[in-house]
Amino acid sequence: MEWHQIQYFQMVAETEHFTRAAEILSISQPALSRAISKLEEELGVQLFDRTGRNIVLNKYGKMFLQRVERSIQEIELGKQEIHDMIHPDHGTISLSFLHSLGISFIPGILKGFLNKYPEVKFHLSQAGSLQVFEKLLTGECDIALLSYLQDDNELHWESLWSEELFLIVSANHPLAEIEEINLISIRDEPFIAFKNGYGLRTIVDKLCSEAGFTPKVAFEGEEIGTVAGLVEAQLGVSIVPDVKVLDKNKIKLIRLKNPVCMREIGLTWKKGRYLSPVTERFIVFVKSLSQVQKF
Repeated sequence: MEWHQIQYFQMVAETEHFTRAAEILSISQPALSRAISKLEEELGVQLFDRTGRNIVLNKYGKMFLQRVERSIQEIELGKQEIHDMIHPDHGTISLSFLHSLGISFIPGILKGFLNKYPEVKFHLSQAGSLQVFEKLLTGECDIALLSYLQDDNELHWESLWSEELFLIVSANHPLAEIEEINLISIRDEPFIAFKNGYGLRTIVDKLCSEAGFTPKVAFEGEEIGTVAGLVEAQLGVSIVPDVKVLDKNKIKLIRLKNPVCMREIGLTWKKGRYLSPVTERFIVFVKSLSQVQKF
């Protein structure tokens, strides 16, 4: 069995058409047919059911394709690992993070890292916590920065820092005159919440439940800027971290107690996933920076 036979089989399986596969592979159709026939002869079974010009994988072909694709993935991974070993300061890091972290933390951390490793490229994506988890599990991103929600056996988590959450109200709201408030005191206020699937929604819902009430959600948003805008318009109150996007002339931040409202921010990645040397350097860089700098 030769490597080109494996590649030919995968392409025929993908296109289900010999002529189209031959065109993509830049070989003649008869040469492709002979290669597949030789592969089937070696395996002792036909891999395709042929009906006129149409071909489809049979049960043997479907099973073999699964093994072939897994083998090709391993070989491509091996090639990538060798490249990374030769060029440990190069490569692309796929990083996903929460919208709120993109306002201040992410720009600073990227600038600092790229000053040390200017040849590195980043592929960035922002999403809610549940979407970020999905990206990690499917391999769409290498690592992520997000808030801790719950243990997951498939993901490795390293805490970086804790972030206080504040009640935000319009500067004209009656509560704007106070500096600290019990969480239960906002139970009757119209609430501007994040949509389901966002980490802050999960965290705030849990905190309110601990305080003994369910927020009266008037509006839902996806970004802190939108939530803050609705609060500024006196359409409700909300709970968010103190970030640069908040206009302190139009919004008042009030410290919450009973319970104290915090969220934990950390790095996470899929257990067992290959991390390139430059990705591992980025993890070390972020961890060391979080220990000496308050965000």
